[in-house]
Amino acid sequence: MQYRTIFKVGIRYILRHPWQSGLLVLGITLGVAVMVAIDLANASASRAFDLSTEAISGHATHQIVGGPTGFDEQIYTRLQLSGKVKTSTPVVLEYVSAQQLGNRPFTLLGVDPFTDGPFRNYLGGRGPVPIAQLREFLTQPGAILLSTDVATRYGLVPCQDLISNPQVDRTKCTLTIEVNGTEKPAYLVGLIDPPDNLTQQALDAIILTDIATAQEMTGRIGHIDRIDLILPEGTDRLSQLAEETAQATINSMLPPDVNLQTVASRSGTVQEMTNAFRVNLTALSLLALLVGLFLIYNTITFSVIQRRPMFGTLRCLGVTRKEVFLLVITEALVVGVIGAVLGILLGIFMGQGAVRLVTQTINDLFFVINVRGVQIPASSLIKGGLIGVIATILTASPPAWEAASVPPRAALYRSSLEDKARKIVVGVSIGGLIFIAIGALLLLLIPTNNLVISFGGTFAVIVGFAMLTPIITEFGSEKITPLFEKIWGVLGRIAPRDIVKSISRTSIAIAALMVAVSVTIGVSLMISSFRYTVESWLTESLQGDIYISAPGQIATQPGGVLNPEIVQLANRTPGVDEVAQLRAVTVDSPAGPIHMTAIDHPVRDPRLFLASVGSPEVIWQQMQQGSLIISEPFANRYGIPFQGGTVEMFTDHGPKTFPVAGVFSDYASTQGTIRMAMNVYQENWNDSAVSALAIFLTPGTDVQTTTRTLQDQSAEIQRVFVRPNFELRQEALSVFDRTFAITGAMRILATLVAFIGVLSTMLSLQLEKQRQMGILRSVGLTIRQMWGLVLIQTGLMGGIAGVLSLPTGYVLSLILVYIINRRSFGWTLQMQVSIEPFLMAILVAISAALLAGIYPAYKVSQMATAEALRSE
Repeated sequence: MQYRTIFKVGIRYILRHPWQSGLLVLGITLGVAVMVAIDLANASASRAFDLSTEAISGHATHQIVGGPTGFDEQIYTRLQLSGKVKTSTPVVLEYVSAQQLGNRPFTLLGVDPFTDGPFRNYLGGRGPVPIAQLREFLTQPGAILLSTDVATRYGLVPCQDLISNPQVDRTKCTLTIEVNGTEKPAYLVGLIDPPDNLTQQALDAIILTDIATAQEMTGRIGHIDRIDLILPEGTDRLSQLAEETAQATINSMLPPDVNLQTVASRSGTVQEMTNAFRVNLTALSLLALLVGLFLIYNTITFSVIQRRPMFGTLRCLGVTRKEVFLLVITEALVVGVIGAVLGILLGIFMGQGAVRLVTQTINDLFFVINVRGVQIPASSLIKGGLIGVIATILTASPPAWEAASVPPRAALYRSSLEDKARKIVVGVSIGGLIFIAIGALLLLLIPTNNLVISFGGTFAVIVGFAMLTPIITEFGSEKITPLFEKIWGVLGRIAPRDIVKSISRTSIAIAALMVAVSVTIGVSLMISSFRYTVESWLTESLQGDIYISAPGQIATQPGGVLNPEIVQLANRTPGVDEVAQLRAVTVDSPAGPIHMTAIDHPVRDPRLFLASVGSPEVIWQQMQQGSLIISEPFANRYGIPFQGGTVEMFTDHGPKTFPVAGVFSDYASTQGTIRMAMNVYQENWNDSAVSALAIFLTPGTDVQTTTRTLQDQSAEIQRVFVRPNFELRQEALSVFDRTFAITGAMRILATLVAFIGVLSTMLSLQLEKQRQMGILRSVGLTIRQMWGLVLIQTGLMGGIAGVLSLPTGYVLSLILVYIINRRSFGWTLQMQVSIEPFLMAILVAISAALLAGIYPAYKVSQMATAEALRSE
């Protein structure tokens, strides 16, 4: 046969079996769509981070940074006057929001327009900003610039002649910008028209203002956040020497409270925070594809079995094994390409929702990003399409090889394949045990944080359990037959026997459903264990009755600075027994930015500590003398030992090493955090600000009444969050639920793919057994009994999948709780096992199987007896 003829034969078969081909395409489509959607979401979030970093850093290669409050602007002046720094510019940064801008988080970027050109050049664009607008930008208090696209989106226009014409209508150019809970007036005096689309996207979350205006808005008069520099970068030995010389010259002119760092090291450290989160999502999407592969294998196998007599006839007529193999592979290639294309299109659509969920999680846990739509890189689409097509071909290869290698005489008998399948059941089971052992070795005996190895071990365990499906199906069907016969009579004896007789297809469908349901069990137990751990941790760590904090952009971190009058208000409020102060900042270290919390109150609950030098009282005494405590994720991320560790940080007095007095549990930050006594923090950093207050009430004081009093009185000073203990816990748990929203969506999709697999199997089996069904009808089997036979079969398949999913899901939950989470995020969870996920798994498996059997049962019941008895 010529390849063109083979291709035509394959296409003809696909067109003649639309339902079978459609189910196969649908399985590939869903598997590819889930993978593409997650990849697009990750790519969009990563691109948004890159754009925001580029928008703020521009072409800077290095940055001079100071402590949490920045540093004196005179340092920039001295550097400029020295003549040793050629290209530099000062910068002030702050996260802000405005009702006129949809209350989205924006970055207030304060720059010096006279020195900022080499770095960002936003005032150039497609054409220079008009002189009148530039004059008002430099002289008008509260003057800001927005990109043309942002202004158009929110219906804003620049103010005209603000200074010369006070009667001008300012309603469409006036904004109220909220900075740390304090409202500041701002005026849109001009628009930035970026020269290209990338710059337009970069400016989508930027409010540009003069550095003096930014200092006034943020209350940092005389201070700046950093100095951007462009220094020669080393590409060879000579340029490296020039770079080192330039850095040494600059460092020699800097005081101890500031230091020089590269832009790449600072942005790279921040982006590393989300890598584990993204890898976990990718692995979860691959699970959906894995379930889809079972479906592909099952459907291709059925198409081969259905045509075994035809293949035998072709072989007898001289068609070679290679040509038969190519025929099956061609069909798989066609449906694989169609499924991959449809999967890409569906993945782009699903990516919209995935982007929102991923972005929300990153904003809740890591850092602020804005994603104004799905980035669709060609690499993501090509990768998703290729993986879908290649996976289809590889999955179709075993049945294609079987079709090609079987002797022509054996091919004419359908029973030969099932006889062969039953003979290798034990061998497949042994292979499954080997896969489980390999996965266990990868997970338990290789001490690595490499997530590829960890997920490789996890997939090996799941595949190993799936390979045990045939022997368990055979054993379970035989053992359940007497019980079924007592309940349903002859139908109860026929149904299990038919499942065993078609073990090569039924076991694959059961395995697909088992994998999907076991993933549901494993992830459900992991989430419930996580939630239980977080609830326990919140109970132990949130000891105050009421909490006050300034608005911040990251849900799990206090972001702003409280007005000192808020602190005074809390201390003089009736019923308040004690007020604990907290300062949350980010400080620099040789290892990169570090989240630190300064406290003036001891950690009282000993259950929070995983390791310590003594009791909480002893720890607090050492903290007041200069020691600090670190979170478990921080210790794991930086490889700090639980006993005798140290942490080096850049203080306002130069680099300093602090001893570690203890390691505590923390689930608010995957990148880790450290805690320091307030007096030690203020000694080492020139910062007396307060980020949050924990208020302890005297016994008998009503929490709700005191909360309302503080809310009413603080509203006149600053917009702050005043929340009782239980409300703060609920908000923390809401963040937790949002974090796992996308995980739940992935579980549903995996189960849907498995449902399609069972539907495909049952439809295929009933179509294949139509002659048998015709005989049963001819000997008196009623339509109702035929319905019962099909549903008993599907229900038994679902029951076997549900039972097998119980140990698989439990083992998967152990892997997720004790290995994957620790290696991904660095924290230890408390395993919490409840019966609900197991009962729900069996219910879902049986329900999905029964639903999948309805249509095949209907098709069989509508079949004419004479037509069913007619030989193919």
